[in-house]
Amino acid sequence: MKTNLLHYQDQLKIKYAETGNTIWDPLRKKYLVITPEELVRQLCLLFLIDQGNYPKEKINAEKGLQISGRKYRYDLLVYQSNLKPFLLVECKAPSVKLSNLTFEQISNYNREFKVPYLLITNGPELRLVYIDWENKSFNFLTELPAYQ
Repeated sequence: MKTNLLHYQDQLKIKYAETGNTIWDPLRKKYLVITPEELVRQLCLLFLIDQGNYPKEKINAEKGLQISGRKYRYDLLVYQSNLKPFLLVECKAPSVKLSNLTFEQISNYNREFKVPYLLITNGPELRLVYIDWENKSFNFLTELPAYQ
């Protein structure tokens, strides 16, 4: 995908303080410490709402899941209007190169949800994959799927 999430920076609500900078999370309705990954997560959230017209009420952020007895946290999960998981997002800091390891990580998380769409991003780069579970194949996409 050709979108650079940094274009959404002017829409962020950031508080600057000597004790540390924070960023408003509209899903959790609170200010969070700004880390590079949190910045990308908030930019991606704005992108999903703006470009995908995904309702923020159907998006979860940083919820826990368990795989083979180990605890993990996914970044963003979008649900369809029928509450079926639809799109799983993994956010990395801008300094982290997107790689096969990133896809392995989100694919492991997706064993739990079996969503048809996976999105990985580090801010400047986005990669979106459609998974055809029936035919056991996948395709890279250039546009966000329409919200269902």
